[in-house]
Amino acid sequence: MFGIVRPCSHRLGEGLRTQWMAHLCGLCLALRGDHGQFARVVTNYDGLIISVLTEAQAERSAGWRRTAGPCPLRGMRTASVAQGEGARLAAAVSLVLASAKVRDHVVDGDGLLARRPVAAAARRVAGKWDRAGASTGADVGFDTAVLLDAVERQEGIEALAGPGTSLLTITEPTETATAAAFAHTAVLAGRPGNAEPLAEAGRLFGRLAHLLDAVEDREADAAVGAWNPITVLGTSRAEARRLADDALHGIRLALAEVRFTEGKLAHALLVHELGQSVDRAFGTTSCGHAAHEVRGASGHEVTAYDGSGSGSSGSWGSGSYGDGSSYSGGNHRGDSYGGGDYGGSGGGNHGGSGGWGGEPQKPRRGFWAGCAVAIGLCCTCQLCCAKEYEGPWSRKKREGACRDCDCDCCDCCSCCD
Repeated sequence: MFGIVRPCSHRLGEGLRTQWMAHLCGLCLALRGDHGQFARVVTNYDGLIISVLTEAQAERSAGWRRTAGPCPLRGMRTASVAQGEGARLAAAVSLVLASAKVRDHVVDGDGLLARRPVAAAARRVAGKWDRAGASTGADVGFDTAVLLDAVERQEGIEALAGPGTSLLTITEPTETATAAAFAHTAVLAGRPGNAEPLAEAGRLFGRLAHLLDAVEDREADAAVGAWNPITVLGTSRAEARRLADDALHGIRLALAEVRFTEGKLAHALLVHELGQSVDRAFGTTSCGHAAHEVRGASGHEVTAYDGSGSGSSGSWGSGSYGDGSSYSGGNHRGDSYGGGDYGGSGGGNHGGSGGWGGEPQKPRRGFWAGCAVAIGLCCTCQLCCAKEYEGPWSRKKREGACRDCDCDCCDCCSCCD
């Protein structure tokens, strides 16, 4: 499972954490129910936000939850999980984007996919996911062609990019795709008036997903010569952080215009946890360290940690988080949910520029080797229960979704009351 929004249980609290897990399991089971067991490998933390937004806007009914049977990822416990059109839309989006990423990986000839028989098998899997996603999207009234168009345009935009190109030009296809998916949740929930602000929130979320994926994978991409927009465009750390902070602020403003029935979880994920994701990517926060509250220059209250890098300027520092937001994070081609591509492409060794620094990452596993490791992690419940495990593709350190967290509780802003 991948994604940029990976909430910590102590910040969500028991109630919101239970709801979050209901949507995560609901996405996974929607993939299994419509498309078979193997489709569950595209389950991701950011995709479930589609399900969360749909339910947050809709009037409450008895059909939004069902009791799921025992699952190894839940320690063989039953659970109440989300179901319905929101979960199916999230599944459709996840499938189409995963199919596009597999195709990119095949074109690049990365790892085992450089071998023709393996590449042919991967193309068949990608084609199956593409058709399945389009079918499910059609069932809920969403045209997945907008997602495929974004992925196809991304490659051409990157081929023409160079020093002087705006980073927002690179992120535009991702923004367009996520805007369409977010806006359609208003249609499913019967709240057409929410479509415009949700499209704006989705556009900015797509910008952050693409940007943070590039920031987190910059050193690893440089090590293998993979294409990375931060490096190729010569974007400074300060400018990247400014764009991220502006997107966060825009998402908060857009969500304030959305009419929710019950929007507490959506707010927690898209405001508080997304802010944590930005800090994690830039190495300015660490969940397990003692924190003290400080007032930022803009007047917003922020959390600072001893020994971490500064917020938007100064030396880069390695940070406390090495976990990535993608399966392998090679190319950054239009992944609307922060996944990155499964592997990198050629294009020379784009060395690091001053001020970014960081510890080198372990070599990433190939697609099929990562799949084997992921199956092992699932069968041993480490994805869910381990305090820390190594990402199957990226080999970066990650935390289990249901692990116990012993760090200090964070205060929530007044708009969550």
